[in-house]
Amino acid sequence: MNILLCVKQVPNTEELKVDADKNTSNLDSIPKILSTFDSCAVEMALRMKDADPSVKIIALTIGADKAKDVLKSCVAVGADKAYHVNDAAFENLDSLGTSYVLSLAAKKIEEGEGAFDVIFLGRQANDTDAGQVGAGLAECLGYPQITYARDIAIVDGKARCTRETEDGFVVMEAATPAVVTITKTEYDLRFPSVKSKMAANRAEIPVFTAADLAADVAAYTPVKTIKTYIPQRKTGGIKIEEETADLSVGKLTALLSDAGVI
Repeated sequence: MNILLCVKQVPNTEELKVDADKNTSNLDSIPKILSTFDSCAVEMALRMKDADPSVKIIALTIGADKAKDVLKSCVAVGADKAYHVNDAAFENLDSLGTSYVLSLAAKKIEEGEGAFDVIFLGRQANDTDAGQVGAGLAECLGYPQITYARDIAIVDGKARCTRETEDGFVVMEAATPAVVTITKTEYDLRFPSVKSKMAANRAEIPVFTAADLAADVAAYTPVKTIKTYIPQRKTGGIKIEEETADLSVGKLTALLSDAGVI
């Protein structure tokens, strides 16, 4: 069985510092880490490999040169290979553009590694929290999808997952190949050994460019980010507690009228 791990390098939000004068943060200066839910996906794939050593795990990311670090971290804990999509044309991808490029890369990798049975992603990334790339990737590939999965088993050619919902948990199945997004699990990502980290640093990680993938991202990036900023902190509200509801409504109406709202 072949598993593709689509992972992302994100700023470590615990190191986030706000410039009070500019009301923003320099994201480039913040240390980068593997996105939290992606780490859950990595460990889930590794546990499937523990149970069946024939499982092959391949990690994939899109990003600049530094993004290769998260691929090395995946190899260090047990991924068999990794591929890096790196091109200036991909610097400002939105969720749809990212899904599109990942789908092209997945197909390119399959030419040499064989078809994937399941593709894992974290349910959302720490930086944007959009949660759209998994669904977009499934659409681009024409694969079924299961989101917010807490576990997985491949049974009779189907991916069977326990899916977390607002009302509890449901068990869902999808025919493979399938895209599965992973939510927070009961276990954390294992630590690599010193030996495996050294081996990962020496690992050859092929790079795909826009030309390699024949990618036309212009048609798949309709969303443009104009500005990133920290919202202004809101001041405290007023709690109205008169003796009756009618009196409370009357006081609220008067306050709104004085403020020129009504």
